[in-house]
Formats: sequence, C-alpha cells, structure tokens
Amino acid sequence: MSTTPSVTVHYAQAILQAAERLALPLPAEVRELGNLARIPLARQDALWQAFCTAADDPLVGLRLGCALQVGHLDMVGALLMSSESLGESLEALLEYYPIIGEGSEFSLHSEGAQVVLRYQAHYQVRKEERTEAVMASLVSLARWVTGNKISPLLLRLRHAARGDEARYKELLACPLEFSASENALVFAQDDLQVPLIQANALMCEHLRGLADSLLERLGTQSLSARVQQLLRAQPRWGKERIAEQLDLSGRHLNRKLAEEGSSYRLLREQVLYRMAEQQLRESPRLVEVAERLGFSDESAFAKAFRRWSGITPGQFRQGLGE
Repeated sequence: MSTTPSVTVHYAQAILQAAERLALPLPAEVRELGNLARIPLARQDALWQAFCTAADDPLVGLRLGCALQVGHLDMVGALLMSSESLGESLEALLEYYPIIGEGSEFSLHSEGAQVVLRYQAHYQVRKEERTEAVMASLVSLARWVTGNKISPLLLRLRHAARGDEARYKELLACPLEFSASENALVFAQDDLQVPLIQANALMCEHLRGLADSLLERLGTQSLSARVQQLLRAQPRWGKERIAEQLDLSGRHLNRKLAEEGSSYRLLREQVLYRMAEQQLRESPRLVEVAERLGFSDESAFAKAFRRWSGITPGQFRQGLGE
C-alpha cells in the first residue's frame, strides 16, 4: 500500500508536452520522468512551479486544462468515456479521481433542478493554476463525451480572475463566477441522463475492476468506494455482511458513511441501478435479473427499477431497440 501521495505519469506528461509546445525551458530535474508509473506529489509540485514560472502566463493552467486529452487521465479517462450517462460518469469521477492524482477531491450535490460538482484542492503550490486546469478539463470533457450536447450552466472559481475575463469566456465558452464560495461546475439535473457517445457497459465494468485494484494498491479508497466495490461483487449481500467484510458493525458502517456524506442505502441503490441496466441489456428474462441482484421476485425488482429510472424494465428494453 502506498503512503506517499502521487499523480499518474500521464498527467505529468501533459504538462511536459504543453511546455514543449510553448518552447518553455524547464530544468532537467523536472523534465526527467524515467519509467515511473506514478509521480510523487512533491515532484509534481516542482513541475507545476517550473512550468508556471517559465510560462509567465496567468492563464497557463486554464489553457493546459482545455488541451488535456482523455489519455492524460490514465484509465480513468477511458472509464469516464465508456460510462452510460453523464451522471454515471460524474459518479465514477468521484470514486476514481485519486488514480489521476491525489491532493484534491470531488463531491456531487443535488440542488433542486441543478446538480453541483464541487472541487476541493489541497495543494500548497500553484493552487489557482491547478484548479483552473482541472475545471477547464472537465468543461471540455463534458462536451466531448456527450457529443457537444451538454455544457455546464456555470463554472464557479473561489479565486479572482487571473487575467482578462473575456479570455476565460473565450476559452471555456460557459458562464463564470469568480471569488465564489467554492470551486464548482453546475449542470442541469436533466443533463445527468444524457447518454455518452462512446458508452460501453462491458468495457466500463472491466475498467472499474482494474481501477478498484489500483485504488486498493494506492490505499486511497474511501469507505464509500469500498462498499460499492463489495456490492458490485456480491449484490445479494446485506448491510451486515458488507460491514463484516470491512471489520465494522452495521451501525458503525452507517456512521462512517454519514461522515462521507453518503449512506449504505444510497450506495446500494446506485450500484444495483447500474447493474440492473447492464443485466437488462444481456439477460432475456426479468426473473433472472431479479435473482442475480438479490430481489425476492420479479415484481419487487420492477418496482425498484421504476423508482430509480421512472420507467419499467420493459420500457427500458424497448428503448434499447430504437
């Protein structure tokens, strides 16, 4: 298990590629990555410091974020891209972002007709530039994975504009709020249901398995992520059985999940809903889907699925044939 915070080498390579495009003279000690798969966070700090100093451009982080490619996000980029919907992709981001880089975190909150993706950066070096790089990359990614159907309603940044606000609007093409109370992207609630243009359920599940293993090795899995991982492997297990696997009591599990802003019931329903959609694509009989997911019968499963999606399993399958 890793005890040193780190960043995927692919993200470090994105910075070096940007420096090369801009012909920036970076010191040899920050340019040499060797054959490392992960870059210690302290070394990434030094790379950011050298990059921003050499660029002498207040919006260099923003520009980097706009230019980031899916491959710079390690396996997480492919996982986000192969998710079924924007909502599922954002949930995966919350769970697997540490694979891209430790030192920051996301949370997702529903607020009426809107959903807010909040970002907290805990960096000590070039925090504003790095925050702008992350948020700009997500603005671009949301458009790309939905075939330009979705754009954020608003981007909030805690810091003041680092340059001409017109340049921000030109690069991001979405409304902005500076000196806000949080770093966040705001989407319409309905946007979460928009399907992704490269959705691939089988690939997504395969990548989730690889990502779970990597998070475990990194030692950065939240309790919520570990509960979801167990539920995907054993959807028929109840709360007490899951808690036992985590060396917790059911009551302690609930308390710890509440500290993370979640609950066992919410996590279970999220996992079962995602699995149900996949099973409905593969299995010809509803009774088989219900049994695999631990429901007492087909009727109980159909009732739960309608609560999750607003449609019946049969209507979902009819939609697949369109």
